[in-house]
Amino acid sequence: MNDDHGFEQTSAEQASSEKACNLLPGLPTRIHLLGIGGAGLSAAARILEARGHEVSGHDREASVALARMTELGISVRISDSAAEDLPSDAALVVHSAAIARTDPQILRALERGLPVIKYAELLARLAPPQRTLAVAGTHGKTTSAWMLWFALEGVRGDDGRGPAPGSLIGGTSRDLGVNAIPGDSDGWFAVEACEYDRSFLKLSPFGAIVTNVEGDHLDYYGSEAAIEEAFARFCSRVDSRGLLVLGRDVPECVEHASSCTVWRLGRELEVDLLGERKGYFRFRLRGPGWSIPEVALEVPGEFNVDNAALALALSIGVGMPGAGLPAKPDPLSDPGRGIEMFTGVGRRFEYWGDEEDIVVVHDYAHHPTEVRVTLETARRTMPGVPLHVLFQPHQHSRTARFLDEFCESLRSADRVVVADVFGARSHIDGERFAGAEAIVAGLRARLVDAEYGGDLASSTQIFESGLPSSCAALVLGAGDIDNVRDELLDNLALRGAGERKSIQ
Repeated sequence: MNDDHGFEQTSAEQASSEKACNLLPGLPTRIHLLGIGGAGLSAAARILEARGHEVSGHDREASVALARMTELGISVRISDSAAEDLPSDAALVVHSAAIARTDPQILRALERGLPVIKYAELLARLAPPQRTLAVAGTHGKTTSAWMLWFALEGVRGDDGRGPAPGSLIGGTSRDLGVNAIPGDSDGWFAVEACEYDRSFLKLSPFGAIVTNVEGDHLDYYGSEAAIEEAFARFCSRVDSRGLLVLGRDVPECVEHASSCTVWRLGRELEVDLLGERKGYFRFRLRGPGWSIPEVALEVPGEFNVDNAALALALSIGVGMPGAGLPAKPDPLSDPGRGIEMFTGVGRRFEYWGDEEDIVVVHDYAHHPTEVRVTLETARRTMPGVPLHVLFQPHQHSRTARFLDEFCESLRSADRVVVADVFGARSHIDGERFAGAEAIVAGLRARLVDAEYGGDLASSTQIFESGLPSSCAALVLGAGDIDNVRDELLDNLALRGAGERKSIQ
């Protein structure tokens, strides 16, 4: 290939030129991300890098997400933040909600006159309004967002007709091993829309899902009424020509704020359960003028039937003429088959291993409702097996606000070890609220075998030492509890080897 001066470009120069043409409008080439190991920013980094931006990042602790950033060629520094860590050529600084504006790199960027924005503002620039399909809700938004992407892939069919959908989602797809997909520039873009800090109000999606609305993030909102008002405002931002798909129990005030067509489970959308096998469900879905035959889920839990139904409905509705109008979907598309290809998200009922008949499963559950349905799913998938739980509460304020609810959610376990609270967003959520000991006391008052484990390492050791042979070991929490995986499995393997040797 020749340039304007007649010189032949190398393949590397050509690739660089093509990448430069893909730069996202309104964003500089050089971008620095603070908290790049977090769910949102690590996904955004993947999209930015794919579109030709020069990305660097900083985080305080090593993680799998950071290792993946390095594999992409993104420069990442792991340390306590210092002003000197801000690259001299950075043109934009983006930080996660967990990082305070007093961070040394942010202060240095402001001294230089650089723009500093939150992740939510970056997401809004990555998500084009006419192509964005946003998934919000207190629970289930990560799984539902990935289900939506898989359904959209199913709509394309095996021959890949039409533009490829993209995604930017907090959790990692087990099937794909990523938390973001650039997609084609004219394809649908599925995003997870988080309500914390009213982040989702930066988006202006063409279509949206709201799975449910419950009290959470009360350290920020203060009341459930304020949460409902925020979700209502989110729904009002959906394009009037688009489609809003709602879970069964979403408050009416949220629905009434929208100006687009609305489909709700249990009203326009009808789900027929067709059967269950150890927690894995089959169902059929009917909507206005269309129906989807049997879908067999590869993820457990009855709650995932609703998640799948919402994703299927939006994938079909936005593809209809005059989105949301009753019509038959393209007979060549098969969103149900796309959903059947989905096998789950990392940290959502994630199977870690099986040592000496001890099945170890991890889940991100950090709200009482999530804890309850996770234990219910474990009972259905592993019937009759003793259930032991290692739980790391997430934020002191959430622990205090839902103390009784956490105790009720955990009381169905045979044994519970509670680790110290993971203090996310510690700059606004101090230790003046309830801790792990309060949960233990509440469980013991309910006659549950419960123990305070202290720090995560000690808690893991106590948990492992009390596991009997032939049981289920659930590791629950949204903090850094997933880091105990290797240690726990290794100790169980060593224990099993020792028991076999003693028998011989």
